[in-house]
Amino acid sequence: MYIDSHCHINFPELHERMDAVLSAMEDHKVSHALCVSVTLDKFPDILALANHKQHIFASVGVHPDYENITEPTVEDYFRLKGDLTWQRERFRTHIQAAVAANLPLIIHTRQAPEDTIRIMKEEQADKAKGVMHCFTESYEMAKQAMDLGFFISFSGIITFKNAEDLRATVKKIPLENMLIETDSPYLAPVPNRGKMNEPSNVIYVAEKIAEIKNISVEEVAEATTYNFSQLFTKCHLS
Repeated sequence: MYIDSHCHINFPELHERMDAVLSAMEDHKVSHALCVSVTLDKFPDILALANHKQHIFASVGVHPDYENITEPTVEDYFRLKGDLTWQRERFRTHIQAAVAANLPLIIHTRQAPEDTIRIMKEEQADKAKGVMHCFTESYEMAKQAMDLGFFISFSGIITFKNAEDLRATVKKIPLENMLIETDSPYLAPVPNRGKMNEPSNVIYVAEKIAEIKNISVEEVAEATTYNFSQLFTKCHLS
């Protein structure tokens, strides 16, 4: 079985066809999915979905692309222009909250490896552990994150034609440090690139990892499912 460790099936384009989305998951042996919050006001809807659907889990957080909204926070460096001080402070607050709550972090970093790792170390993110979501950075950064107890999660980007460098990183990272995800409704993998993404497509991410590492897709499925259970211990797989 496969687990989509990061998706947004609460977004309208997927939520309005929820029955079909869940049916496709079943058909493709995607047993569970983690639905990730991006704004606090929508979290009650995500929590309700998770409470109603046993195989859907919920995370709470705020995407850093929204500056003037209610927090708590989920951090990446989506904006690369202007004053990023507020994003750094939000990141610190989020790490502190995760450590205090003994819950894992979901971190998305883009082109900010030094800042990200430095803040993670300063705020003792290793006490919370977590996942580097939708990872597109270098192996060197991945290694530093893994040294802090973080998993590295790959999305459909690894199937894209221009992602040779990222595939080289996939090859170097041990399977025991990996998660797989869709980030749906975005980043649909080949062969469905250009279409709306959904959790059932996580199988193509697993297949690409298996191809890169010259192992069976069953090995990828088993390892990433186990890794998910070890990180998200409050998500009970059944």
